[in-house]
Amino acid sequence: MNTLFLLMAQYDGRAVIPIDRVCADYMHLTVEKFKRKRLDGEIDIPVVRLGADSQKAALGIHLKDLADYIDRQREKAAKEQNQLMGRAAKNGIVAKDIRPDTLYSHP
Repeated sequence: MNTLFLLMAQYDGRAVIPIDRVCADYMHLTVEKFKRKRLDGEIDIPVVRLGADSQKAALGIHLKDLADYIDRQREKAAKEQNQLMGRAAKNGIVAKDIRPDTLYSHP
């Protein structure tokens, strides 16, 4: 499953999504709270200023940046879950899922 393609479908192929839509759809924060958390370093996602280079320009999130952010959050959650469950994940493979007979080649 590709997050970017799913977002393209959700947002009708738009390249940049207005910040208020992203906040409502994914962050569950007001725009002001989102801006504060971003400036404090709690949310790591680039914000695009659309139109004139001024404080009043519309703000948005590029689709690729949103997809990357969602994928990073998923990776963090999966790592957390693996730690919680006592699994060690490496390169997406969970150690308990590896069969011992596949670790070494036999002559």
